[in-house]
Amino acid sequence: MLWTIISAMGAFLVTNIDDIFVLMLLFSQTGKVIKSKDIVLGQYLGFSLLVLLSLLGTFGVMMIPKQWVGLLGLVPIYLGIKLFIKGEEEDDNAIISSLNSGKFNTLFLSVAFITFANGGDNIGIYVPFFTTLTMSELIITVITFLIMVGIWCFLGFRLAAFRHVSEILERYGRWIIPIVFIGLGLYILIENHTFKAIWNLL
Repeated sequence: MLWTIISAMGAFLVTNIDDIFVLMLLFSQTGKVIKSKDIVLGQYLGFSLLVLLSLLGTFGVMMIPKQWVGLLGLVPIYLGIKLFIKGEEEDDNAIISSLNSGKFNTLFLSVAFITFANGGDNIGIYVPFFTTLTMSELIITVITFLIMVGIWCFLGFRLAAFRHVSEILERYGRWIIPIVFIGLGLYILIENHTFKAIWNLL
């Protein structure tokens, strides 16, 4: 159980490090554009949608032999390599524009949309990761994720007052995230014995 929680925390962290910058930006706008409760509620709604889609994708691939499911590990490896080459760019102005655009009638829905759109890579990581878990481990993982969302909101709120912290994360984050993505992809390939299956075909 402890290893499941640690793994869940690791998967959450590597897929949401970039999201902490968005949260910091949103919390820095409290009292001007948005309220803190809207940020928290929107974050939970947007992230829950990402997890739900990941679960649906996971159950969909469970009918495939386990060793070939491991090929999904190529997705985080691809994302890691892509980040190494190009890096990730966050357009802060676009986020604020989305909040002020009037596209959504409720501010927390605007935050939910931003969270969902900013987490496009999450599904590519969570689906192959979820396939390595038993049902009980999957439940523990989802609960851990939901707890981490609350912690993430709190950190975003606290860090909004310390801009130098975000500068450090921005400087080294684009190297840390790709390495962890690639490591996670290799773990998924190994855990599902995919290398062995490929070797047997050769």
